[in-house]
Amino acid sequence: MITLDEAKNHIRVDINDDDAAITAMIAAAKGYIESYTETTYGDDAPEMVKAAAKLMVADLYENRESQSDRLLSENKTFINLLNLCREMSV
Repeated sequence: MITLDEAKNHIRVDINDDDAAITAMIAAAKGYIESYTETTYGDDAPEMVKAAAKLMVADLYENRESQSDRLLSENKTFINLLNLCREMSV
């Protein structure tokens, strides 16, 4: 879906100290996206799916502490991108 280098470039991380954590965040984003869209993606995922994955990884990285002093909210851009790819059952 997205590579470690793509994720690090998006979140502007130049060091390797967080590579394991970022890799886990990529896996979590991929799992969520595939569950939400009911589609399995490989390296050839559509650009809107890759963009959504980058947004989710950035959000997970920015809010990686177990507690926050501010209210977190749903990222509407993330949802809008994925709704275009979502398998809708009739």
